[in-house]
Amino acid sequence: MPPGIARGMLQEPDSLRFASEATIAGLWGMGCFLAAGFTIWADHRRARRRDVDRAGWVPWPKLFFAFTLVGVVLMTMALKGWVSR
Repeated sequence: MPPGIARGMLQEPDSLRFASEATIAGLWGMGCFLAAGFTIWADHRRARRRDVDRAGWVPWPKLFFAFTLVGVVLMTMALKGWVSR
């Protein structure tokens, strides 16, 4: 493989390669919290729309609760793993 920018992209960081299961669960939990924040923004945007007939089809509040529940469970597991070290 020729040297260049793509060669550096193939290497995964050591901080992720040697991360514990608790750290991986914490990263996924933070991702779920970010997705939950996005759903709050999208629901707020849908509630403030100008044309009432263009409601959309995505159930944003249900997605918010699902992402939040999964995020809380993952972060709880991560905290238990970090404390037990």
